[in-house]
Amino acid sequence: MEMQSYYKSTFKSGKSLAGPTLLDAVSKAVATNEVNAAMGKICATPTAGSAGVVPGVLFGLKPRLEPSRKDMLNFLLTSGAFGFVVANNASISGAAGGCQAEVGSAAAMAAGATVELAGGTPQQSAEAFAICLKNMLGLVCDPVAGLVEVPCVKRNAAGASNAIVSADMALAGVTSRIPTDEVIEAMYKIGQTMPSALRETGRGGLAGTPTGQRLKQEIFGD
Repeated sequence: MEMQSYYKSTFKSGKSLAGPTLLDAVSKAVATNEVNAAMGKICATPTAGSAGVVPGVLFGLKPRLEPSRKDMLNFLLTSGAFGFVVANNASISGAAGGCQAEVGSAAAMAAGATVELAGGTPQQSAEAFAICLKNMLGLVCDPVAGLVEVPCVKRNAAGASNAIVSADMALAGVTSRIPTDEVIEAMYKIGQTMPSALRETGRGGLAGTPTGQRLKQEIFGD
């Protein structure tokens, strides 16, 4: 378990460049998605492939912010509300919109909820959501061998990091010049123009590399 080893050797030794809160969120995001990859029971937030981001951020922030159970439920409610808006106005499916629609949406959901958990305003939550989603526009869905492992697991780590950084920016007063609704619309349009090879078919991107094809052959014998 690479992340577990890194967590023990780096985080607990105090050598992390990212700091304890961020690395804790990343390790929990990766752990959750590894459970998904191993066919374990997870909650799709908003999808199975991006399921590590929201809980990873929540439990990574828990030691720092010390939220009550009600606060944690509000975090999940807020993230779900943002996800509901995306699902109804764009897509949360990698097959329809690429990884921007999965990990991108999950990260933005977590960013908005993080601001709420930290005591920010609803407007700041929306700004964090927009900033975060903008950072992941165009991200393709290219699972090696069609499995939700490579590069999906590590993208959950990137999503968790993006969420916390975006929340920090919004809490500091940084705003998105493009309104939240328009960012969501842009993501939808990008997904519509994305080639099918880059939308969960396992044919393009990293899945189409020589190593990606070799791994597919080793797994399935094709």
